[in-house]
Amino acid sequence: MRILVVEDDVNLSRQLSEALKESGCGVDQAFDGEEGHYLGDTEPYDAIILDIGLPEMDGITVLEKWRADGKSMPVLLLTARDRWSDKVAGIDAGADDYVAKPFHVEEVLARIRALIRRAAGHASPDIVCGPVRLDTKGSKATVNGETLKLTSHEYRLLSYLMHHMGEVVSRTELVEHMYDQDFDRDSNTIEVFVGRLRKKIGVDLIETVRGLGYRMQAPANGK
Repeated sequence: MRILVVEDDVNLSRQLSEALKESGCGVDQAFDGEEGHYLGDTEPYDAIILDIGLPEMDGITVLEKWRADGKSMPVLLLTARDRWSDKVAGIDAGADDYVAKPFHVEEVLARIRALIRRAAGHASPDIVCGPVRLDTKGSKATVNGETLKLTSHEYRLLSYLMHHMGEVVSRTELVEHMYDQDFDRDSNTIEVFVGRLRKKIGVDLIETVRGLGYRMQAPANGK
C-alpha cells in the first residue's frame, strides 16, 4: 500500500512516515498544500493523510480540488482539537475521516488501515483467501496458521492482491502502489516478487492473466 503524508511539521511528518513504513507501507511526503495537491493529482495512492493548516494552499482547498477532479482515494484529515468547524468543513469537502491533534500515531495507523479496508470492500481487519490470512493490524500473514516470513515488498504485494481479491491487477498498478516516489521502479521485479510469494505460500492462489497482470483468489473448493 502506498500512502501520501501532507504535513508541514517536519517532525510530525517524519514520525507518521516512519510508523507507516514499519507497518509495511510505501510513503511519499509533501510539506505544503501545492506540492501535496500535485502529488495527489498525479500519483495513485491507497490513502492520504492531509493536514488542514498548510502553507501555500490549505488542506480543505486541496481536498476540494481533488474531489472536484474526481479523485476518490480515502483521505484522513488532521485537525486542531478545538476547531470543530474544521472537522465539519473537512467532512463536507469530502474527507473520509479525521483525527484531532495532538494524537497517538497508533490511532492514525488504525484509521488508515480501516479506510483502506473499507475502500476495498473489507470490514474485518483480517482478510482471508483460502488458507492465507492477512492480519492488516499486525502487518503479517499466515498460511494454515503458520506465519509467512515475508520481506517488506513481498508483504506489500500480498496485501495489495488480497485487498483486491478476484480482480485482475496489472503490473503497472502493482508498481505504482508498492513503491514510493523515489524507488527505482521496474515492473520486471514484480515477477520476481510474485514468484517468491507463490513459493512461500505453497498453494496456487496467484494466477497470471496473460497480457493483463495477476489475480488472487481462493480455489473453488475453498481450501
